[in-house]
Amino acid sequence: MIYKFNFYFLILAALFMFLTPFRVKGQVSVFKARVYTSSSGKTVPYRLFIPEKYDSRKKYPLVLWLHGGGGRGSDNEKQITDGNTKGASVWAESRNQSRFPVIVVAPQCPENEMWTTIQPEVKSSERLRLVVELIKELRKSYSIDADRLYAAGQSMGGYGTWALIAEYPKMFAAAIPICGGGNESDAAEIADTPIWAFHGELDRSVKVERSREMIAAIKKVGGKPKY
Repeated sequence: MIYKFNFYFLILAALFMFLTPFRVKGQVSVFKARVYTSSSGKTVPYRLFIPEKYDSRKKYPLVLWLHGGGGRGSDNEKQITDGNTKGASVWAESRNQSRFPVIVVAPQCPENEMWTTIQPEVKSSERLRLVVELIKELRKSYSIDADRLYAAGQSMGGYGTWALIAEYPKMFAAAIPICGGGNESDAAEIADTPIWAFHGELDRSVKVERSREMIAAIKKVGGKPKY
């Protein structure tokens, strides 16, 4: 039942992302600016959206948004504006919140860094480890359902999404990698994760084959991703 619910949520969320008119006004203001500091002293600027009628007695899903390359920096704003506006804010749109009240977190990657690398020999990313630490920290402060953690991201964040569910295969209930790519050798690790990948055929930044090859690899090992 959990799997079916997760996949149903994934499908509706993806449809809302691409079909629902963008109506969130002042997306910067509805996402509160915060900074996470790890035990090692590393900092992660992030934006956090909490449902308007948040009730600590209830369990809420959490959506993680990983921005694209244009969202990098330290201003704690670019990851939810410009090219990342839709992907970050669609979850907070009032009509969507009325049906699916979710907590949304959008961390920011520093300039000249990446969420991950596609080098097969590198199996871990410091930035993604910090993101996972951030989520664990949020779970201490908010009533978050551990069985309903969702990862989504575009371009550089699409790569990050693929890598995240491979590095932490049991952590996320579902994922929406958009115009990204990953390591086909990770297919077996993520075959059981509900995935809906999107990629434009005319993408000049990330070749569409990057997504298609991942989908093919997952299907080859028995997975059933949507593309």
